[in-house]
Amino acid sequence: MKRRESHLKMAWVWSVILFCVTVCSGYHIGNVSQKCVDDTVVFLTELEEAQPSRYAVLKTFQLASKSLIPPVPPIILPDSKQGVYMAQCFTHTPPDFSVIISLFVCSLLIAIPLVATVYVGVVQCRQWKEIDPWSGTALSTNFNHYGTLMPNGSATTNNNGCIFPEATDSCKSKEDKRTKSNPASVVTAVVQAVNSSAAGLLGAVNAGGNYASLNGIRILSLLWIISGHNLQFSTWNMDNYKRWRERVANNPLYVVAYSGPVYLSVDTFLLLGGLLSAKSFLALVQRADDTISLRLVASFLFKRLRRVQPLHIFIVCLTISVFSMVQNNSYDSITHNELQHCRKYWWSNVLLINNLLPVVDICVPWSWYLSVDFQYYTTTPLLVFLYRRNKFAMSALATILLLISILASAFITATVQLPVHQPTTLDYASFYEYYYNKPWTRYGPYLIGVFTGIFLNTKKSHLLKHQWQAALGWVSSVIVIAALIALSYVLRDVPDQPSIPHAAYQGLHRTLFGLCVAWVILACEEGYGGFINKMMSLKLWVPLSNISYACYMIHPLIIILYNGKQDTPTHYNDINFMYLFLGHTVLSGLVGYVLTVLIEKPYMFLKGLRG
Repeated sequence: MKRRESHLKMAWVWSVILFCVTVCSGYHIGNVSQKCVDDTVVFLTELEEAQPSRYAVLKTFQLASKSLIPPVPPIILPDSKQGVYMAQCFTHTPPDFSVIISLFVCSLLIAIPLVATVYVGVVQCRQWKEIDPWSGTALSTNFNHYGTLMPNGSATTNNNGCIFPEATDSCKSKEDKRTKSNPASVVTAVVQAVNSSAAGLLGAVNAGGNYASLNGIRILSLLWIISGHNLQFSTWNMDNYKRWRERVANNPLYVVAYSGPVYLSVDTFLLLGGLLSAKSFLALVQRADDTISLRLVASFLFKRLRRVQPLHIFIVCLTISVFSMVQNNSYDSITHNELQHCRKYWWSNVLLINNLLPVVDICVPWSWYLSVDFQYYTTTPLLVFLYRRNKFAMSALATILLLISILASAFITATVQLPVHQPTTLDYASFYEYYYNKPWTRYGPYLIGVFTGIFLNTKKSHLLKHQWQAALGWVSSVIVIAALIALSYVLRDVPDQPSIPHAAYQGLHRTLFGLCVAWVILACEEGYGGFINKMMSLKLWVPLSNISYACYMIHPLIIILYNGKQDTPTHYNDINFMYLFLGHTVLSGLVGYVLTVLIEKPYMFLKGLRG
């Protein structure tokens, strides 16, 4: 009995000891994150000193006597390419009221088109009963008419009283004979409406009716941007960042990824925006009996807002929601920063002025293009108005605007000593702060696009009348583009003092590139595009072009989330990042297709139902 009591007493003592050890261990584990934060603050503070203390190196990157940086034998790697690029403590931002609001807005943006489609389905069933209670129901298959709404906002009927001119079979059956069938339910109408809209996006019919080469140019430019972002958004967690910099900095073969001139593909988008804005406004003027009024201009701008803002606002709210609910990892600091920026400066995205904020405060940084594009978009009516009234005044204004853009770019580059080559731009925050996303530095390509659109829509004859003219244009364009790429490598070193070559290159290279792209479009439209026109006009590009805007908006979010969820640094080599590029592109296409069907297209064509 005494031995049994002794065993029980000893078991009780060990239980108490084990409980104390567990509690103490839990307390220690709970303070690991706080200790990491404290050490990081000390580390960053010490780095600002002229002579950082040994603590900044040993304490932060050592655990007791063991280094946290794996050693590399000098005999294997004499010139080490390893480096610590970023350190971050594990954090998790709890959801707050902003997340609830963001989720509500996202749900609302999706629900409005669906509710409207249900309403249209109800109206269809009522009209069907009034017109012919014994015939079937047919739905429009034109994806531009989301559900059953025509661009003028009304359901269509033909002279025989049948809904939709496409429903020829049901109309004939009404005239010849009536076959008894059950009425189409509202649910069936809604499903068919969404299905027809979704299927229409995959069609190979060019919605614009002409300028088929624009589809290929748009998609190749988008792929160029995704390739660049795939690398740019991955640099902060590369374990061989130095090796990557050395490999791409001097090699023009990497110009299709993240090397050479800085995102010339964005200037292609600006040029296409100018061309299509001129075409759209001229069409509005023609439908308004060749008169330009303030109401017409307001309608033109509102149409643009309806085109871009629903999906833009959805992405902003989605960013706040996802980054708040997804748990951060060690290489996920960008999501935390992005979350804070969006919570504080979301209004700048709504007003399309986020490009005017400091670059470190921009919410959804890649959306700066939408702001710049809309700010330029407001100038199109003025240019078209002057073109119709006084071509000399229009030319004078265009020249002044172009000179302002060129001189502003050159002056800023010379004053602040900005780079003209990537990835050198990664070392200069001033490049994005003062130059890259500002409206006074990027107007050249857009202006060229407006001129190209006006010419193509008003010309009475071809500009190119001889083959030698086309040959001269092609040779000149190829030489100019090759020179722009080569000069970016020649001028890749940033000078310590104002440099005329750097300033001249920065001021002119985007406008010259826009001229070359405009030539490609002109040559293709006038029959001198050759195999380039055949490649750019492939029907393959049409469905991809239909979802290109959604793909542009969603692909950075996918890349950032992927990189942020990694538990280890990313190792760069060409195969790895080619594989990531293909994966990000395919996933962006799939998600972009869904967003186009649910958000972008409905708000483009839903105007309400009349009558």
